[in-house]
Amino acid sequence: MQNQKPIIEIKDLKKNYGSNHVLAGFNMVLYEGENLVIMGKSGSGKSVMIKCLIGLEEHDSGSIEVMGKDINELNREELDDLRTEVGFLFQGSALYDSMTVRENLEFPLRRHKKKFGKIKDTTPLVMEALDNVGLAHTINLMPEELSGGMKRRIALARTLILQPKIILYDEPTTGLDPITAKEILLLMMSIQKKYNTSAIIITHDVDCARVISNRMILLVDGLNYIEGTFEELSTSTDPKVQAFFK
Repeated sequence: MQNQKPIIEIKDLKKNYGSNHVLAGFNMVLYEGENLVIMGKSGSGKSVMIKCLIGLEEHDSGSIEVMGKDINELNREELDDLRTEVGFLFQGSALYDSMTVRENLEFPLRRHKKKFGKIKDTTPLVMEALDNVGLAHTINLMPEELSGGMKRRIALARTLILQPKIILYDEPTTGLDPITAKEILLLMMSIQKKYNTSAIIITHDVDCARVISNRMILLVDGLNYIEGTFEELSTSTDPKVQAFFK
């Protein structure tokens, strides 16, 4: 992967909440076309790092470059433009309950008009996104009519509709039964292959990490404690590393 072009670079990232040093000099590189898994205990700073990455939280120091742009140097409009290239799959799917599946998928198209210009007919884009997740037949359903796995797929379709270069997955298999979780992972891999997306996957799920990761980083004490392939980390004799795989 190191022969590939870096698409995200985080250097010496620090974020404190009072005396709580959540990120204490975190470093990370995501390469083009890579699935990078980040694992850490609850409260270790994984979600904070993601929020800093997309500008939802301000970091205290360090640098974040996304697609060659330092997010510290971007104004609000430039940051908004950059976010159209970064898809985010929320842990709870975060669909709008009062909107149909079609309306949920149309929402980002309406919000980010600059990327696609004025779209007279959204149907082709909506159908392509739904076809990608195998749920074209749900287009007129409400979220309450969908199972947990279907909601996760629709949320992924909504992420894909903006055709992002990077996708951030926050615990993509949490709360799903093993069969549905496997289906979501296969879907994530097919999307990576089809669109050559780069992805950061935040997860506690060791099976998820084994299946999806090209590379892994373990976040311990606010630092990128160790990184490597699943095979390398899962066979480590370091007690701190072993704790993640027991």
